[in-house]
Order: sequence, then C-alpha cells, then structure tokens
Amino acid sequence: MAATPRFRDDASATPTPDGEPATAPSDRKHPVDETLPPLKMFTSGLQHVAAMYAGVVAPPMIVGPAVGLSAKETAFLMGASLFTAGIATLLQTLGFWRIGARLPFVNGVSFAGVTPMVAIGKDRGHDGIAVIFGAIIVASLLGFVLAPYFCKLVRFFPPVVTGTVITLIGVSLLPVAFNWSQGGNATAADYGSTTNITMAAVTLVIVLALRKLLRGFLQQIAILLGLVAGTLIAIPAGITDFGALGDADAIGFPTPFHFGAPQFEIAAIVSMSIVMLVCMTESTADMLALGKIVGRPADERTIEGGLRADTLGSALSPLFNGFMCSAFAQNIGLVAMTKVRSRFVVAAGGGILILLGLVPVAASVIALVPLPVLGGAGIVLFGSVAASGVQTLAGAALEKGENALIVAAAVGVGLIPIAAPDFYHAFPKDLLVVLDSGISTGCVVAIVLNLAFNHLGRTPDAETATAPGGHDPAKAMEAAAH
Repeated sequence: MAATPRFRDDASATPTPDGEPATAPSDRKHPVDETLPPLKMFTSGLQHVAAMYAGVVAPPMIVGPAVGLSAKETAFLMGASLFTAGIATLLQTLGFWRIGARLPFVNGVSFAGVTPMVAIGKDRGHDGIAVIFGAIIVASLLGFVLAPYFCKLVRFFPPVVTGTVITLIGVSLLPVAFNWSQGGNATAADYGSTTNITMAAVTLVIVLALRKLLRGFLQQIAILLGLVAGTLIAIPAGITDFGALGDADAIGFPTPFHFGAPQFEIAAIVSMSIVMLVCMTESTADMLALGKIVGRPADERTIEGGLRADTLGSALSPLFNGFMCSAFAQNIGLVAMTKVRSRFVVAAGGGILILLGLVPVAASVIALVPLPVLGGAGIVLFGSVAASGVQTLAGAALEKGENALIVAAAVGVGLIPIAAPDFYHAFPKDLLVVLDSGISTGCVVAIVLNLAFNHLGRTPDAETATAPGGHDPAKAMEAAAH
C-alpha cells in the first residue's frame, strides 16, 4: 500500500529572508485526512447532522402523505431516510475501491426527486412507493455505470464555471432558509409570524456573536451552540414541539422492503433517470466547490468516486425504504465557515445519522430544533456558500474574453426558478425536473457558454482568461468563511 501523502501548509512554514514561505515540506497529513479527538469528532459531526436534518426528513414528509401513507408510515420513511443518508455519507467519506470522493462530503435525500416521486406515487398507496423504489434502483444503477464517463466533464469546469455554480448553490439554498425562518409550512396559521421571524433573527445574531467572541474549537461549533441556544429560547416562545419525542419508539430498524418488493415501470424509470442526471450534475459542482474549500481540488478520479458513491448509495437506499441520495450543499457552507476539513468528522456525522435511523427517540431529539431557529442559522450557512462562489469568481479573469458575459447569463438563468417559480409552468413535467433547479440550469448554461466562447475557436486572450494560473482557489474560498 502506498504511503499516505503528506500535506504542506505554507502558512505555517518558516519564512525566508525575502518574506516567502520556506519550501521544506511538513510531515503532517492533509487536513482532509486528519482525525480529531473523540469529543471534537462527535460534536463537529453532530453539527453537520443538525445542519442537514431538516433537509433529510423534508422529502419523506412531503412524499409520504402525498402518496397516501399514514402518519406512522411517514415517520417510518423519515427514519429510513436518516439511516440511508448515513450509509451514503460513509460511502463518500471513507469509501472503498474506487467508490467515494474521500472528502468531507455529506449525502442525503435529494429534493430534486420530490416532484416526480409525488407524480409517480399519487393515488397508488404502497404500490406507488414500490414503483418509486423500483425506478430509483434502475436509475441509480444506470448512473453508476455512467459515472466514469460523466466525471470527464471536469475539464469543462474552469473558475468562471465553478464560481458561477458555487454562487448559484448558495443563492438557491437561501430561499430554503427563508422558508424555515417563517415556519416551514405555508399552510400553518403561524407561517411568517413575527414570533417565527424574530426567533430566526435571534438565532442569526447568536451565531454571529459566537463566531466573533469565541475562539478555537468553540468557535468551530458556533452553529451547533447557536441551534441549542435558539431552541432553548424558543421553548418559552411556544414554538418548540415536544410531541415527536413522546410518540417515538426507543428502537426501530428500517425493515428491508417494508412496503413490498420494488415494481418497475418504464415511465417512472425514465423520470427518475432524469432526476439522477440532475443529481450527478449538482454533485459534480458540489465536489468541485468542496475541493476548493478544503484545499484538495477534485480531479476526475475524485469526481468519479464521488458519483459512484452517490449512485451506489441511491441504489441501496430503496432496500431500506429510502430515496435517492445526493450531495447536501448546506454542509459545504458549514465546512467553509468552521474550517474543519476532516472527512472523518463528516463520517462521524454519517454514523450519527445511522444511529438516529435505528433509534427513533434519538432522532426526535434533533427534531426538537424549531425550523425558525434552523432558518436563522441557515442564512449564515448558505450565504457563506454564495460568498465562496464570489471569491472564486474574483480570480476568474472576468475582465478578459467573454467571461463576464458567461457569468451574467448563467446567473440570470439560474435565478429564474428562485425569482419566478412559475416561469416554466407551461413546459412538460419531465422538463421541470431540470428547469426548476437553478443550480442545474445555471450550470448547463455556464458550461455551454464557456465551450462556445473559450474553447471553440479559442483566442490567446480567451485561453489566458480560463487558465487557473495565478489564482489560489483554496485561499479564496477560505477567505469567504471569515
């Protein structure tokens, strides 16, 4: 087995007389491969779980009732989603063979599949869930086969493209935080109430204050501390729901094929295959973003391994009654903000997710965090992703060639689903899977325009504009987290 490559941290090197860092390599591991003390590992992993929890349980909360499942069956789906998200996260962070990005990369249930899954399973009950699971299995296996070819698109992701996509990831996630801040359920009587928004604002202020005042490890878990403080403050405000804690079982295992054997229908398979391609596109962009943040740029092999972990995790997920898994961009913001780059921290979070899936009562404790509190913290998390994208664009030579035009068009198209959610309402439903994702449409536009302006009939100026030389994306991304 080859020796583990060592990491050279220029910032810690002894400077030479001319002010440049010494070139002697350090003997310590790259921060991505470092392990932390057990307590730090657990609390940092728990912080990742807290940041992603609502995103994992939201799809089954929507799909379950939509296909006619009872409240208890929907709760079972939620536990299964946590369990399978943990498995997928371990595949990404620890990996084996050529599976796994081996980055602090969090996986969970993809929002991209919610609308088509509801359409597939509506009015079918358990049969609908079985058809959904069958379509996910086939689409995921197809994605696994395509991963080695799909990853070769990485050379079409220069800074002008990655910066645009990273910015869109952050901006696209902000409405999620705003919705959580209002209460999360638009039909609820208190949706958008002053109490909910005030709690979100209080949590936001607490997180910012903790980041400013604390130092060291406590500063790194400021998000988790802010969520705990916000939840405690929310108790007298009356927006903390303890009902789930009382109804939860102490132990529960997601019985394989709880809703029956998967069923396979061509239309459903085609629909979920489109979703899989969308997920692979978003995961590729997320891996490129995360690679820059942690200082280990994602190459073709990294992306291939990450896509294989995505698709294998998604193929295994229906076995335990879970849905399609993909990258969770909000956790990229957490990595950028805390600067904790260890993949083993995220692996610990994956272990916690599995535990939550096996112990419903433990999952319900995390569920005590009110959505307005989570929304306040989410504004910081998702905003930091957008800021990282802006930092990357700052080094993308926008003054040269047509790079500024590429960014303008891609961001403009990517913002359509956010600014005008009904813009594509007249288009076929299958196309909406792609068009309603600003990340996907913006990514496609950026890639196509970069090809048109900087590759086809490329001029020397355009070649210089797209070259990565002279720009350290890792330092730029870290600067955005300050």
